[in-house]
Amino acid sequence: MAKKSKKQQSGATPATVALTAAGVDYTVHAYDHDPNHPSYGEEAAEAMGVSPERVFKTLVADVDGALTVAVVPVAGQLDLKALATAVGGKRAAMADPALAERTTGYVRGGISPLGQRKKLPTVLDASASAHPTICVSAGRRGLEVELTPESLSELTEATLAPIGRA
Repeated sequence: MAKKSKKQQSGATPATVALTAAGVDYTVHAYDHDPNHPSYGEEAAEAMGVSPERVFKTLVADVDGALTVAVVPVAGQLDLKALATAVGGKRAAMADPALAERTTGYVRGGISPLGQRKKLPTVLDASASAHPTICVSAGRRGLEVELTPESLSELTEATLAPIGRA
């Protein structure tokens, strides 16, 4: 993977700006988003020709009253109980979508774990470490970034835990 120059970042998002500022190697994948597709994540995997196990979705949950980011494969679902346990909480529920958008600065279907308006505790599903690279939203529908799970974990200060389920 090659670092993107500023010229290549003409369509930069807060996520790609954060990656560039951190000096992280990443690749941008753009595709035409279909607003009628039933799943943003599955659409991304199909459009990029990448296994759904390597494409991760960013979800925002409420754990005991605190917003928390969960990054899990699009091939599965978030285990809310496991997420709560991973951050030392008791109960978790999906956050109100409008609150998630306001807090992260991104729209639903384009929420990136990187470059969020407010830094939230982040948990990355442990399955990410089985892949040399994974893809996550670059901050807009139809735009993904591919990077190493280690880079994502380091930049987001994520906890690695088994929070996904098939």
